[in-house]
Amino acid sequence: MHPIAIPKPIAQLWNGNYNTPQAFETIRQQYQHLRKDGSPDVSIVMPAYNEEENIVRTLASLTANKTQFAVEIVVVDNNSKDKTAALVQACGVRCVPETKQGITNARNGGLDAAAGKYILNADADTIYPDEWIERMVLPLHTNNNVALVYGTFSFIPVGSTGRFTYFFYEHFADFTRWLNKYLKDEAVNVYGFNSGFRKEQGYAVEKFNHPLGTNEDGYLALKLRNKGFGKLHQVSHTKALVWTTDRRLQIDGGLYKATWRRIKRVFFGGPR
Repeated sequence: MHPIAIPKPIAQLWNGNYNTPQAFETIRQQYQHLRKDGSPDVSIVMPAYNEEENIVRTLASLTANKTQFAVEIVVVDNNSKDKTAALVQACGVRCVPETKQGITNARNGGLDAAAGKYILNADADTIYPDEWIERMVLPLHTNNNVALVYGTFSFIPVGSTGRFTYFFYEHFADFTRWLNKYLKDEAVNVYGFNSGFRKEQGYAVEKFNHPLGTNEDGYLALKLRNKGFGKLHQVSHTKALVWTTDRRLQIDGGLYKATWRRIKRVFFGGPR
């Protein structure tokens, strides 16, 4: 499932130079092809706060997707102080402001702005393979007993930890997610940068709002399932594997602390 090395297409996207007029034009053309004609079937909602270093390459990866569905991208600028909004607009992508700070407010604002039947959650520091949209939406489109889909991911190192080490950590993390299904709750496996649901059902459970001590993404999954909209479905195909930076893991204390937190969550409980 998780390769030792970053695949060439992902590495090319990550290492590309996107701060050029030619790059912006390429993304605009790709996006027009992705939107197709008519109203969108799918809305990709992406919160962003000071993401000028990452967001253009993320948009390049999303707009390069191949799918049968008409897709719009909605970036939610959550009070960025840098050029995030200007770069998004240069790519021809809609950028809506959300002045209430915080990830829950940004996701709710994006949901309000979205026009698609299906909502895919994305983050601005992540590279999405070119079949991600299709493989994430299909279970929702073909099975009414699926309330929410969530995917798998690997790390792009930006800190001191290398891919070889992450290769083993990612397989360990997959094992703990498997245990979560039986010892805790599958909803804790859901992450906001790689999940999707039906917009109408999201409104029926009061969007991403959640109690203190919980996460907006996992709690949404819990609400959708408990409301009777269906099961949670993991999209595990390798062509839907997304690549995200390890910056949050590094900010939270690095790989050792992340491993210990996973062990405690599975066997001793506690929030994600």
